Amino acid sequence: MADTVLVAGTASHVGKSTVAAGLCRLLADRGVSVAPFKAQNMSTNARATPGGEVGVSQYVQARAARVPATTDHNPVLLKPRGDGESQLILDGEAVANVAAGEYYDGHWEAARDAARAAHTRLAAAHDVVVAEGAGSIAEINLHDRDLANVETARFADADVLLVADIERGGVFASLVGTLELVPDDVRERIVGAVVTKFRGDRSLLDPGLDAFEERTGVPVLGVLPYDDPGLPEEDSVALPPVGERSVRGADDGVPDDRSVTVAVPRLPHISNFTDLQPLAAAPGVRVAYVPLSDSLADADAVVLPGSKNTVDDLLALREAGFGDALAAFDGPIVGLCGGYQMLGEAILHADVEGTGDADRVEGFGVLPVRTTFSAEKTVEHVTRYLDGAGPLAGATGPVEGYEIHMGDSEPTADVSRPFDGGGAATATALGTYLHDLFVNDAARDTFVRNAFEDAGIERPAGATADRADPYDRAAALVADHVDPGPLPVEW
Repeated sequence: MADTVLVAGTASHVGKSTVAAGLCRLLADRGVSVAPFKAQNMSTNARATPGGEVGVSQYVQARAARVPATTDHNPVLLKPRGDGESQLILDGEAVANVAAGEYYDGHWEAARDAARAAHTRLAAAHDVVVAEGAGSIAEINLHDRDLANVETARFADADVLLVADIERGGVFASLVGTLELVPDDVRERIVGAVVTKFRGDRSLLDPGLDAFEERTGVPVLGVLPYDDPGLPEEDSVALPPVGERSVRGADDGVPDDRSVTVAVPRLPHISNFTDLQPLAAAPGVRVAYVPLSDSLADADAVVLPGSKNTVDDLLALREAGFGDALAAFDGPIVGLCGGYQMLGEAILHADVEGTGDADRVEGFGVLPVRTTFSAEKTVEHVTRYLDGAGPLAGATGPVEGYEIHMGDSEPTADVSRPFDGGGAATATALGTYLHDLFVNDAARDTFVRNAFEDAGIERPAGATADRADPYDRAAALVADHVDPGPLPVEW
């Protein structure tokens, strides 16, 4: 059976996913058969595998480990959908919409069984399993039902690597407090700690590290400098809160007056926003997450992203006046998945997907399509032939991606259908269910070129930022700054 390393954290967003991905790539490149694992994930960012949905981090970590992603890598996925409910996905398949109390009272044992079985299969097939925890391992109110941390440490017989983020401040209090609060048997499994996101002179940190080790007996195995390898984000914690503006891509060295701005409304239930990362990496492109009430006056293009709850987000956009702003906007518009549905004329059977009881909700009418929801869910990896139109005019050839959606959209009038007879496009707008559209060079480069031309700005040279492979960068961070020490791995 495989050795298991559980990368646990003192809090959310401390760098667990990056450390886990780095370990996966590092071990894979040294000939070790390694697999990622996260027993339970809560995220609206998911990917399609042959068996169903998994959280984006485990999909990414599988790529880092150079193995095909499977539902065993993330057997339990909770996708928040509003009003305190989440869609529960077991072994890749959606089984119910549940509130937190209902999940723990009626579904948690089945989820734990699924997670145990998935780990057993992975451990039998690989040399090492790199498991990722969720949030903080020290949530004392959840220790009797903490599937991703406490339960995983126990059923996987895991060595635990504790990760803490120094950028937030209070790193030593977080580490010591976490060690004090974890169950005794899990405390005994913690073999080392890693501090992430460090800036400045390491020598100034050393006295604190020495004092921590002396107080707790837990060795600090590494201090990772502040660096973003460019891995896809796991959840919306990385985005600004609803109502605030945040710009990505402004660190590329291109002056703002020679750049274009792609406005993305910061939806309350935004999902799969990693679709926008390839655009933010293109020189001269600013991806601006904007409040729903934004006027779009300074935007050169608009992308409506995916949503875990299209109906409620559409209603929120309408209430904020976004429909008027969109009607006044004369640049290129792209809708991805839920954003595609919103750009249509109407959504029928809206109560199947939304949290209200309305059967019909009016869309923005930008595209002549109508969406009808049903309980059936599409989850698949796809390759389409793109015959570009509208914002993608000039792009042709195969494009790969994945579809995860409820509902089907059909045209109500003659309209270009540029994805093998799917999607819809007019002279200025395009909609598609294809996630990862902009990962494809032809689609991304054409969209960027057309956005620059439409804005009357000369495009900077180069189609994408000159960056190393993000998986290799994550591996280098771990290899250069972490000592494996007592971990059951070496590099």
